[in-house]
Formats: sequence, C-alpha cells, structure tokens
Amino acid sequence: MSEVPGRGPRGRILITGGCGFIGSHLVEHALERWPGAEVVNLDLCTYAGPPENLAHLEGHPRYRLVRGDVADTAAVSRAFEGGMDVVVHAAAESHVDRSIADPGPFLRTNVLGTEVLLRAARGAGVSLFVQVSTDEVYGSIEDPIPPARPEDPLLPGSPYAASKASADLLALSCHRTYGLPVVVTRCTNNYGPRQFPEKLLPVAVLAALDGRAVPLYGDGLHQRDWLHVRDHALGLARVVEAGVPGRTYHFAGAHPRPNRDVVLAVLAMAGRGPEGIASVTDRPGHDRRYALDDAHTRRDLGWAPSIPFVAGLGDTFAWYAENRGWCERVLARARDLGDGGGER
Repeated sequence: MSEVPGRGPRGRILITGGCGFIGSHLVEHALERWPGAEVVNLDLCTYAGPPENLAHLEGHPRYRLVRGDVADTAAVSRAFEGGMDVVVHAAAESHVDRSIADPGPFLRTNVLGTEVLLRAARGAGVSLFVQVSTDEVYGSIEDPIPPARPEDPLLPGSPYAASKASADLLALSCHRTYGLPVVVTRCTNNYGPRQFPEKLLPVAVLAALDGRAVPLYGDGLHQRDWLHVRDHALGLARVVEAGVPGRTYHFAGAHPRPNRDVVLAVLAMAGRGPEGIASVTDRPGHDRRYALDDAHTRRDLGWAPSIPFVAGLGDTFAWYAENRGWCERVLARARDLGDGGGER
C-alpha cells in the first residue's frame, strides 16, 4: 500500500507502551515498514510490558527505549527530546477485572497519561497523534443491534472502558480546541503472541496445555470479535500514513465468537473436550457483546484483516506451547513486581 510522504515513514515516531502486547508488534512493524523512521518507545515496563518482548532490538540504530510513565511529565519530555513527528499512544492499563478491583491506576495511566502526552504533542507540533482505544467504550451491543459506528454514543460499562472513553474524548477535544491533528482508533479483541497471560486466550491455552480447567465466566456466551495483533499493527500503520485528523477509525476482525466456542476450540487443540471448562461466577457488569462497523476504515484506508481466525488461533496456540519459558518468566516478573501474575 502507498505511503503518505512526510508523515511517519521518514519521521520520528513515539510509540507509547511499546513493550506491551500490541505495542511490541507495532514497534516491529514500524521499523520494518518505514526504513527511514526512528522509533522511540516510551514504556514504564510494568507487569504486562516486559522489556524482553523487544530485547532483540537492543542496539538497533533506529530504535530507542525510554523507560518512564506516560503520566510523568519529565519522562514524557525525555521521550520527546530531539522533536517528534508522530505519536501513537498505545500505553494503557487494560485488564477489566483489575479495573473493577481498583480503578485508580486506570485513571492515572489512561486519562492523566493521555493528557500529559497531548500537552507534549502540542508543544512539539506533531503531524499526527493516534489515540489507540477499544470497542469497549460503546458498551454492550445486544443482538440484534447493529455493530457500533464512530458516531454512536459512548456507554462504557467498566472502569477500564470509562477511562478509555474519557481519554478518547480528551484527545478529540484537543483537536477541536487547539487544532492538534488527532485520530482515534478502536479495535475488537486482539489475540496473538506475547499477550500477558491474564486475558482469555493465553489463559485458556496455558490451562489446556497443563491439563487444568479453563475458567469461563457465567454461561460463556459473551460474544467477542477477534482481530489478530499483526492485522491491528498494519491498521495502525495505515492510520499513520493516511488517517484524517478528527476522525475515528474502527478495526474489526470479522470473526465474532461466543467465548465458550473459543475455549472449546483451544481445548480441542490440546486433545481435550468440554469437561475442561470450569464455569466461574460472572464478573460485575460483564458486557454481553462487542461489535464494530469498520466499513469506513476498509474504504478510506484500504485496510482489511488478512489472518483468518482459525489459522491465527492455531498459530497462537503453537506460539504459547513453544514459548513456555517466556510465560514462566513474565508471570514470575509480575509476581516480583507485586502485580500477582495470576490468571483471573
């Protein structure tokens, strides 16, 4: 696909949360896609963002890791040293269960951190600020309500979703008030290698491989749409190249599945059956269905997901099976950091 001259491909790009699941794939994709770009990664390296995710980039001439908190003005200033062309803000506290237990860190990172970054981006005169968000801001979209469009109201149902909705509105307000070139992106459930083992798929895969029961909330019929993380990284790159400030772009996987079906597929890969499911008490306010309409993104950016869910799920299962050492290390690191490292 064609690149937009002067933005991203030949500039300096700040990717926040670049050691995390989505961020690490985006950093790799950016360095490969734009050989003239310098990538700066601002990451606090919390339990879900282990530095080893990008250890293979140490010494890369176009990559720099700045360890710091997006809500810390001094750390953000260090990341912006030398100027900045594009900001892709992917850093976030993202686990819904953790947000229900303690919303505070989510407000600090997702809301205050976004404000600090927006202020720095205004001062640097960036050509684009990409606010990476989630389908959860729209709340539960019950059948037969059609998938959410960018103009639909935000009805977040958890502290995590509320913090992301707040950040989205804050970013868009900076576009309207200050003329900052802001784009918001919202995606469906990401999956793939290097996702910290607290989300549904890695939890299910590791439990299935170990012969343990896979915990599943309620009746397991909560529906999610699955987007491979590499397809998401490609979509974010297209936004950097061709996104129009002030707009919101959706990335959907076109693979909606009840959670129970996903877990059954994982168990089958391990040679196990439905007896491997352990129903657990549903979490408070659990949204029944998320769904995004991404027709405008496909039309305007020429993007579409390319990895079929069945193939992507098989590859993901294989990655976790072949990288048990990674799983053990990141879980041990999480415990050392006081973040538990538990699965639920």
